[in-house]
Amino acid sequence: MPRILVFQHVAAEPLGTLDPLIRRRGHRIRFVNFEREPHAQPNVDRYRGLVVLGGPMNVEERDARPHLLTELRAIERMLELGRPVLGICLGAQLLAHVLGAPVRRIERPEIGWYPLLTTEAGQADPVLAPLGAAAPVFQWHGRHFEVPSTAVHLARTDSCEQQAFRYGDSAYGFQFHLEMDAPLIERWLATPAYRDELAASGLPHDDAAIRALTQTRIAPMQAQAEAVFNNFLDLVGRPERRFVLPSREFG
Repeated sequence: MPRILVFQHVAAEPLGTLDPLIRRRGHRIRFVNFEREPHAQPNVDRYRGLVVLGGPMNVEERDARPHLLTELRAIERMLELGRPVLGICLGAQLLAHVLGAPVRRIERPEIGWYPLLTTEAGQADPVLAPLGAAAPVFQWHGRHFEVPSTAVHLARTDSCEQQAFRYGDSAYGFQFHLEMDAPLIERWLATPAYRDELAASGLPHDDAAIRALTQTRIAPMQAQAEAVFNNFLDLVGRPERRFVLPSREFG
């Protein structure tokens, strides 16, 4: 039974709909919650895949949050082993950083629902293809990654060019949140820190507008997300293809 390692940063940002899907596929999940175990040192060699979730912290906070350095090294090791990696939001930024790309603040946060536009490579990608040429996705981020020079650019939005990339055959970074369902969106909108971030964002929409759009957009996104996640989980059972990464120091 393949085992998947999951890095979680805050209680408010769990695996969401990806959790029951992973379990239905027969995979065992090992969570490392760095909010509760900031000094955890997981041995990633024991796992067939890695999922790195989102969180309100940033790559630049490594001095204050040493677990970020642990995560960077763990991601690098999984890439060296040729095992599937999925980075979501912060996780995608960490993956991009491992691959030598900068992470920057965007001019205006993306919070709520946005139309995602896939590139030609994204439409042909074995994991992301179920999204088609365009799809509504849920967003919540104030920083973005640059697409690494060694990666393939898969998707964009009108307000943020860098939304998804693939490195090699099985490492993916998604800036957006396909794992959301309506209760989890409501949980974020009710979380004081997240609510304050939305209020201070300068965006033209508020929590009521996000709730209204969720009623019509969550079901289509979930159907496409299940197909995307199933494609990623298919990679967990594939033979390993090792990569030689440039030597990097994350301290």
